[in-house]
Amino acid sequence: MIRITYQSTANDILDILARPPHAGRDMDAASDGNTDDSEAPARSRVRSLAVAVAGFSTFLGLYAPQPLLGHFERVFAASKAEVALTVSAPTAAVALFAPLVGLIADRTGRRRLIVAALVVLAAVTALAATAPGLRALIGWRFAEGAAICGAYVVCLSYLTEETSPRALGGALGAMVTGNVLGGFFGRVIAGAFTEASGWRSAFLALGAVRLTGALVVWRVLPASRRFTPRRGGRPGAILRARALVAPELLASFAIGFCNLFSLVALFTYAGFYLGAPPFRLGPGAIGALFTVYLVGVVVTPVASRWVDSVGSRRMIACSLSIGAAGAALTLVPSIACVLAGLAIAASAAFVAQVAATSYLRIAAPAPLRSLASGVYVTCYYIGGSVAGVLPGLLWARAGWAGTVSFAVAAQLVAIALSSRAWRGPTAAPPRAALGLGPLTRSGWPGAPE
Repeated sequence: MIRITYQSTANDILDILARPPHAGRDMDAASDGNTDDSEAPARSRVRSLAVAVAGFSTFLGLYAPQPLLGHFERVFAASKAEVALTVSAPTAAVALFAPLVGLIADRTGRRRLIVAALVVLAAVTALAATAPGLRALIGWRFAEGAAICGAYVVCLSYLTEETSPRALGGALGAMVTGNVLGGFFGRVIAGAFTEASGWRSAFLALGAVRLTGALVVWRVLPASRRFTPRRGGRPGAILRARALVAPELLASFAIGFCNLFSLVALFTYAGFYLGAPPFRLGPGAIGALFTVYLVGVVVTPVASRWVDSVGSRRMIACSLSIGAAGAALTLVPSIACVLAGLAIAASAAFVAQVAATSYLRIAAPAPLRSLASGVYVTCYYIGGSVAGVLPGLLWARAGWAGTVSFAVAAQLVAIALSSRAWRGPTAAPPRAALGLGPLTRSGWPGAPE
């Protein structure tokens, strides 16, 4: 059993920032984490800061090309579906490599892999500026997605190990808030730089910002205290892997697919919608319109605390119902209505993401958490990849209304899955067959009652 002790929220980040970096201390080995009481609060708070910065850096460039798609369509003389591959390629790479990264992280540790992935991510982003054509740019974007896995998937595993159940919703909220801010600033930076000096300068700027984020994370992210390396070939490994097909987990994976599908479909093709009559907006203006993401910065931390109290299933149903209404609002041919609808849909998706990952932490037994996180992220980004292409193939016939219909349908499917398969806010799959023993009230194996 893994015994987890509760560490409360902290007070002074500045004391941590003033200390030397973790040189020589990045030993991702199991530890009881015995420190004096004055360090525990600061460690908890600075961990939230570090994962927020990691989330910011990770998502800074992932969807940055969205306001540039109309520009790429003209520069590369390509179709909407072809230029949309600059958005789908990294999400496809995340889907492909996420399970592998989860398995590697179970053997090599969390912190060092997170930092290394962020540095590689910065380099690959800057190198995308050297692409001679659309195919090469898509290739660099695919490589970017592979690097994103090392940060995003491992951060999820890091948080679920280092954070108590009571504080998990808030910690995930901090990470998702960083994701939201990164997604917003990435689009704004890309649109502004492209309009001022071309798309290549946009990728160089994004690479520089990502490198800065990597250095901050290296500086402040605490080393793992509860990580235990896991090796293959253990007795019962196949039996444990079979637990991934538990109905709760399968539903969680499908909900992740639907959630990102709806978000990517709306925000990828909103650029085409707003760049055409009657709006006729350019890359800079479209990038600036992604300020609607900032609504999520306010909504997500507040809603993440509701997840802890009312349960993931109810939050999924509530948030995605509101998100479907927001998506429908964008059909009104008014800039104000489109912006309001996108803001509502984005905030709903962010809250649903916190709820889904929080439930995943409860549903997956401890030995499967990294693998389950990897599979979840795979399904999540497969949804994003499909959403980046499918509406484009049908755009000529269905246009923006077709895109909205796809998004709303995915949201409704996610609500139905959570209502049917999630047995309750704290339900978990049967554990006796896994030899893990029962869950305590807190949801952590061996945690104090």
